[in-house]
Amino acid sequence: METDDSGLLARGRVAARLPARDLERARRFYSEKLGLDPVDERPGGLLYRCGGTEFAVFRSAGASPGTFTQMGWQVDGLEAVVSEPRRRGVVFEEVDVPGFRTRDGIAEVEGNYPSKGARGERAAWFRDSEGNLLGIGEPVV
Repeated sequence: METDDSGLLARGRVAARLPARDLERARRFYSEKLGLDPVDERPGGLLYRCGGTEFAVFRSAGASPGTFTQMGWQVDGLEAVVSEPRRRGVVFEEVDVPGFRTRDGIAEVEGNYPSKGARGERAAWFRDSEGNLLGIGEPVV
């Protein structure tokens, strides 16, 4: 009997993994600064769920380079979402390079994926306690 194995990964769920040199420090950051608590844990790992997806923070001897966005949330009402962690002490990145600039931590990004039905995105970035660069974006329709 012949089976079609094409697209097996396409049927799987994707989940981000973020390294942490100090797992307890990361737990405190995600709880105190972002209002997120793990839904499960195992030795060396914390599992979080947001909007039907999940990500894990795991103990790692390696450090994140923090030079690119490692994980992001897509939200509605970007200012309201950004204001809560900012109120709790999260510092959002400020960028001013040719063709890309943030104002009060929020950038207007041209273009978007056609399947999202948006012409652009508004976005903000911050680093967690372990140096991971995380983003929050809102499609602009």
